[in-house]
Amino acid sequence: MKRTIYIKFILAYLTFGLLSFLLIAVIASRMTLNDLIRDNANTLFRETNLISTKYAESFYSESLSTEEVSEQLEAIDTFTSSIIWIINKDGELLYNSRESDQEGDHITIEDFDPTDTGSKNYMTGDFYGYFDEEMLSVFSPINSDFRIMGYVVIHTPMSDIIKRRDDVLSIFYISLAIMFAFSLIILFVFTFTVFIPIKRISIATKEYAAGNLDYKLEVKARDEIGEMADSLNYMAERLQMTEDDQKKFIANVSHDFRSPLTSIRGYLEAMVDGTIPEELHEKYIKIVLNETDRLTKLTNSLLTLNNLSTKGMMLDRSDFDINKVIKRTAETFEGICKEKKIRFKLVLTGTDMFVYADLGKIQQVLYNLIDNAIKFSDQNSTIKVETTEKNETVFVSVKDNGIGIPGENIKHIFDRFYKSDSSRGKDKRGTGLGLSIVKEIITAHEENINVISTEGVGSEFIFTLPKAKNIED
Repeated sequence: MKRTIYIKFILAYLTFGLLSFLLIAVIASRMTLNDLIRDNANTLFRETNLISTKYAESFYSESLSTEEVSEQLEAIDTFTSSIIWIINKDGELLYNSRESDQEGDHITIEDFDPTDTGSKNYMTGDFYGYFDEEMLSVFSPINSDFRIMGYVVIHTPMSDIIKRRDDVLSIFYISLAIMFAFSLIILFVFTFTVFIPIKRISIATKEYAAGNLDYKLEVKARDEIGEMADSLNYMAERLQMTEDDQKKFIANVSHDFRSPLTSIRGYLEAMVDGTIPEELHEKYIKIVLNETDRLTKLTNSLLTLNNLSTKGMMLDRSDFDINKVIKRTAETFEGICKEKKIRFKLVLTGTDMFVYADLGKIQQVLYNLIDNAIKFSDQNSTIKVETTEKNETVFVSVKDNGIGIPGENIKHIFDRFYKSDSSRGKDKRGTGLGLSIVKEIITAHEENINVISTEGVGSEFIFTLPKAKNIED
């Protein structure tokens, strides 16, 4: 049978109750009885000591009559409810407070040895077989002329002491029962505030592991368990979003691969079966090459993005001049800018502007942003690239005068494979990954990137970089 944590808790609870009972029944019982025996022995020893010093010596001297001593001892017997003996060294019983006739034959206690008490002044038992029940016997020697003449022995039934022990234990048992009852309330509260929520969390984790991310975990606690439940619900929501993103990712990849592959296959089949005449082959081969370039770019972007995600973006930071990097990146677009009659306006602060970042990845950021600006800019327009400095931060801006981004699309532009309807109509060659790569790189640098865009007016992307610290002016 599977043992849940709740069953273990119940077993621990019952074990605790059983051990508590055994502790009282065995250890506490013995300790209580021993304490009561010592207390009674000490009390009776004071009486035996009084008797031995004031009265018992009269049996060996003539200071008091035997009748007077007997009267005093019988009074003490009545007061203490104990049997009082006077016994000599040989074990001969000289006086018994419970015998009215002390003149008859004296009884001798066989094997009597007062040293049997050891370091104590009392013993328990039947007193060498004389009594039919267990007794507590307390000794006190009788001294006369610096010699021990005999002993005063007071006997009291152990049954009285045991009864007192049982009365004390009954209080312990009642206290234990009350404590156990209160602990049942604690167990009841634990069941509803801890075990049931944990059980629900366990069920929820199994549902999530089975792929049922729509399962809703209902836990209303405001403690750590409630926080755990909220975290699991949040995790499920994020996993659901990830699953949706994955489906969207696969759909976008399939779409972006299928389109150029379909075009390539169609053109090649047309050239093979003669639908496209031979004199036009060169034209359509160039189209096929353009489509293969598109597939290559898409594949490279996917590999880049995958490496950025799986490797945690390993950065090779160094100090470099961002103004110089901007100039070189803009020069790589000279050919396409001539075709579209697009001009660059570089507004760069200072002769040089050193930043501390990964040179290669920042080059890729600039390339993607400028490439994106060119795609969505009209002919005879201007792309402005600007650097500014504030405190220890450098701001880099790439601004175009293109079609702009609709307001409802701005929050999605950094999502992977996201393309607005306007972007799909304006540019057929985009992969939808350029801005995602830009976002990943800037985030890895622990910096920010923002976009300002007005539909029909243009867009401006602004990202930050830390200024280099150890560059001499």
